[in-house]
Amino acid sequence: MTTVDQAKAMAKRLRAALSARDLAVSHATTLELVAASLGHDDWNTASAALDRPAENVPRFLEAVPILRIFDEAKAREFYCGFLGFETGFEHRFEPSLPLYMEVARAGLRLHLSEHHGDASPGSTVFVPMRGVHAYHRQLTDKRYGYARPGIEQAPWGDVLEVADPFGNRLRFCERRVG
Repeated sequence: MTTVDQAKAMAKRLRAALSARDLAVSHATTLELVAASLGHDDWNTASAALDRPAENVPRFLEAVPILRIFDEAKAREFYCGFLGFETGFEHRFEPSLPLYMEVARAGLRLHLSEHHGDASPGSTVFVPMRGVHAYHRQLTDKRYGYARPGIEQAPWGDVLEVADPFGNRLRFCERRVG
């Protein structure tokens, strides 16, 4: 059965599709159209009748990979300097102990850890994205001394793979349309 959230998503997609055809329709109108297509008199009736997601059902919000690092300066140079991420937070139990930090860019968050046992060196993170060719140009323009990645055309999309100084690989992939 359709949920309220699914119906709202349908209305959003319908509005975007109509807008692409130069048909300006309000969000409220698309909600009414979706309600009618689901067999309801109006959106209020549909909203009351449609399923609501159960609060006690698991729902995954996002995955945040943890990557092992061995040198803070090299990690900052690569992730912040080269890839353009910004530091989210940093944590050490004491000043001389290993670093655990978050870096983020354009909705992607990664945790980097110097702690033994947090992650295995040589991991691979697959990152679906849009704008992989623009990102490639940004990276190429930096003329980074340790990496000049290219874009590979794979059956599932255009892939830009970079390896960090610790053997971890990030595969940024944009699905090709067509």
